[in-house]
Parts: sequence; structure tokens; C-alpha cells
Amino acid sequence: MPAIRELLPPLLADVRGAVVEIGAGTGLITELIARHVPGEVYAVEPSLGMRSVLVSRLTTDPEVLRRVTVLPCGALETEVDEPVEAVVMISVLQSFTAAERAALWRVLRGLLEPGGRLLFNWRDRAPAVPGDLQVMGSYQVGRHTYEVAGQVLAAEGESVTSRFRYRILQRGVVISQDDVDGTAHWPATDVLAAELKEAGFEPDPAPEGMQVWRMPK
Repeated sequence: MPAIRELLPPLLADVRGAVVEIGAGTGLITELIARHVPGEVYAVEPSLGMRSVLVSRLTTDPEVLRRVTVLPCGALETEVDEPVEAVVMISVLQSFTAAERAALWRVLRGLLEPGGRLLFNWRDRAPAVPGDLQVMGSYQVGRHTYEVAGQVLAAEGESVTSRFRYRILQRGVVISQDDVDGTAHWPATDVLAAELKEAGFEPDPAPEGMQVWRMPK
């Protein structure tokens, strides 16, 4: 996420209060937030495997570890003791259906203090077209080659179902293969804007690829 590492810190430059991060994953963005914001950070991550890596990452910096609380729940179940100054979501919004987004906006509005901001990355995408499996990348690790391939299986409205195939090869022979199917949701930016305004958020200026919305004061 090189672009996010450049875009996010300036958007948090004047934040002094607490921050909630939705979908913290393994903690790459959590660490970035904690090093640029002096207040508490609530890292929301429902996956046990992801949380284990996240906590392990945090232990390398005792000062950051003291200020980050990892919440083992999903976004829609998130609760904190006091309203926070900012909510950050990086590369997670596509996990929510339209109905789930309506609930998400309500939850996030309840988390934010008056004037608090919601930040997330988003850009419009070209329409997805079903097709054949294509290798997206490969890299060498010791004697093995790790390969990732993907394909669009189906596309309807904002929902896109894809398959990703992860293979490990040794001397050109596949020794491990895992297929993962999943559905992502990619509403147009103007659709998101309408949803957020309906939920009571107000738009703020943001750099290309990012969205910033505020609660009224």
C-alpha cells in the first residue's frame, strides 16, 4: 500500500484524539496511524489469524503497544467508551453489500464525535468482465515459486465474484494449490456520496484515491 502510506498521514496530521480503524488486518495501517496520531487507536479485526499477526507486530514498539487496543469484532459490532475523532477504513469497504453499508454508516456515525472525520480509500473501477484465469504475479522464495492468478467469475450490478488461485511450484511442478472465491461490491463514487449524505455525513476535500467525510459540528 505505498500510495496509502503517503496519502493517509497528511489527512490525520491535526488529529489528537482517538481513532478507530475498521478492518485492521495484520496491522500495517494500524502501525502507520499510531505513529502519526498521539491518541488511542482502536484496531477492529474479526479474524483470529489476522489479529495474531497484528498483535505480534505491535509488540515491536512498546509505546505504540500501550496506545492500541485490538477489538475482536466486526465493523457492525464496534463499540468504544467515548466518541472518537476519526475512523479509518483502508481497502475494506468493498466487503460490504449495499444493505450492510447502510448499517455501517449508522455505526460509524455513532462512533464519531461532532466534527469527527471518516477516511477511506476509493476510486471508480472499470466494469468487470468474466474471463479466464490470468497470472497476476509470481515471485521466488528460496527454491520455490509462489504464483497468484485470478479471474472474474460473475459480475452483476456492483457485485463482482472472483476466484484467486495461489500456487507453489518446485522446479516447475505444482506442490500446493488453493482456490479462494469471493464477492466484492464496487458501487460508483456518486452512489457512496448519496449514501453518506443520507446518513448525515458532509464531504471534505480529499486527494485522488481517498474520501474524507465529516460529522456536522
